[in-house]
Amino acid sequence: MEESKEIRHVISKDGSSTLFAPHFDEHYHSIHGAIQESMHVFIDAGLRALGKEEVRILEMGLGTGLNAVLTALHKEGRTIHYSGIEAFPVADNLLEQLNYPAELGEDAEAIFKQLHDMPWNKAGELIPSFILEKLHTSLEEFESDTSYDLVYFDAFAPSAQLELWSLEIFQKMFGLMSSGAVLVTYCAKGDVRRAMIAAGFRVEKIPGPPGKREMLRAWKD
Repeated sequence: MEESKEIRHVISKDGSSTLFAPHFDEHYHSIHGAIQESMHVFIDAGLRALGKEEVRILEMGLGTGLNAVLTALHKEGRTIHYSGIEAFPVADNLLEQLNYPAELGEDAEAIFKQLHDMPWNKAGELIPSFILEKLHTSLEEFESDTSYDLVYFDAFAPSAQLELWSLEIFQKMFGLMSSGAVLVTYCAKGDVRRAMIAAGFRVEKIPGPPGKREMLRAWKD
């Protein structure tokens, strides 16, 4: 029997949802723990590494919306301007299967619903002091006059989307970021690290989330 090519729902090891995309042979989040990975990589190593009270965030790979929901839940008094790029929006029937609201509590349920109800390509208030803009476009086509303080680089792995981990892409990211800004990603491949350094970043390897020994954090000094 031929294996289904449709994206399907999967429960990761911490009990939280992820999705599996057969055409990329990749999961949207770590099978070792979707929420644990997002908290470790993007909130703890990214958002909490910045001292700014007002933060402009660019997410490459809005996907299920998990990183945006966690950012809203853990903004800790900050004002957030959040731009999420997604070339392939997740279908409604798959969003309905995700258990993040149940796993993260009552506040997350309202945020998750509001996030996915908001229209594409139009900025709006997700919660007080959190402006969200969902952008239906590819990273290659994305342009902006905004200088971002924090980049969540959450594309599928280089084995699936090598073109998104190139020197040219990281040069583009560098140009979109403000002085003192940081880019975080779950990936720790040597080729990716070297591309970041060649683009001008100061790159550090730091401990990774469950299932990964290391991750990368890149600063624009």
